[in-house]
Amino acid sequence: MSTTILVIGLMVFFAHFLSLQFRKTNIPDVLVLMLVGIAIGPLLGIVTPEDFGKIGSLIATIALVVILFESGTSLNLNVLGKSLATTGVLTFWCFVLTTVIVALLGYYLLDLSQLPAAMLGVTLGGTSSAVVIPMVSALQLSEKPATVLVLESALTDVLCIVGVFALLQVYTQGGVEPGRLVGGVMSALIFAAVIGVLGGIGWLLVLGKVRDFPNTISSTLAYVFIVYGLTEMLGFSGAIAALALGVTLTNFEKFGLTRFDRIDRNIVPLNDMDLTFYREAVFLLKTYFFVYLGISIHFGAVELAVVALAMVLLVFAMRIGLTRIVFRGEGYSLRDTAFTSMLAPKGLAAAVLATLPLQYGVAGGELIRDTTYMVVLVSITLTALLVMAYPLPAMQKLYGRALGKKQSLEASPAPD
Repeated sequence: MSTTILVIGLMVFFAHFLSLQFRKTNIPDVLVLMLVGIAIGPLLGIVTPEDFGKIGSLIATIALVVILFESGTSLNLNVLGKSLATTGVLTFWCFVLTTVIVALLGYYLLDLSQLPAAMLGVTLGGTSSAVVIPMVSALQLSEKPATVLVLESALTDVLCIVGVFALLQVYTQGGVEPGRLVGGVMSALIFAAVIGVLGGIGWLLVLGKVRDFPNTISSTLAYVFIVYGLTEMLGFSGAIAALALGVTLTNFEKFGLTRFDRIDRNIVPLNDMDLTFYREAVFLLKTYFFVYLGISIHFGAVELAVVALAMVLLVFAMRIGLTRIVFRGEGYSLRDTAFTSMLAPKGLAAAVLATLPLQYGVAGGELIRDTTYMVVLVSITLTALLVMAYPLPAMQKLYGRALGKKQSLEASPAPD
């Protein structure tokens, strides 16, 4: 027990060191933390996911909720509105094309039948919020592309979840109604956003009274968990509700609430101490999340690793072309466009969804799970390597040609 406590304490200081190195060397801390998890988990067998019981998946869910909420508090509603069209195009086409690429490779290279191949494609169709959002923050991207990437990661999580359960319904019941599927997706997004906004307004009205009690700096996060849990219980997306709640708490003036004197007098906005606390919470949860993710990865055969690498390379190549089309305007710098094309890693949502076909008895379920775990590892590794290599002049020239950007060599922003 004492050794475990010692390691937990050392991990925090190690994570601080990695964050500092990320700013200096562009070596992403998320990759190193995940490699630590792989070392103590699958390689050395010191710990396994089963050692954590339900706590492991609970920490992963809490990390996702807090990361999305904190990210929402940093989003500007004006920028958010201007980014919705770009986000919609990038999210939809990247999800669809990724699903098609992965499904085809699964069908032809892994000998999966059509339905299991489609399940594999949908499982890996999105990007990971827990990976993308911390990297967006560390890379200090411009507001609009940063907003696009945050929203894309949150929206594709919903698409992946709804898509996988729809295909499992096809497997168990023999069919699914397209209209009900589309309605389920839209309701999961729209109603969750409405719940998040209304929840945010309600919390702003009572926050002043809550602060009269002692030790309430964590009460907002507790409220976020309540909103997330209730939204999920109602069958909507708790992740989107958490994101919308964060946006509302820092953009309430855009909703016109200050026009009403009675409401305006009761509103108590978040202060700098609150925002600092949320960032610290994200830092701590992110540290243990990626170590747990590394521990959870399963390694399959060498052939599986080759197929996973092929999937990731084709998806990243597709994303470069798609980003070039979506970000073709002059308002996007080469650096912002290049990093947008790089940030397509898969994460814990895909890893969790990959276990469902096996639980439902789908033929090839074990292959789906092991392929997904390998793609998660390869995609995060490739993302990290590309981010690390981008400051090299040759890489900037290469991305300039690939993305159709004429900008000269760019320097990375100075660290804070």
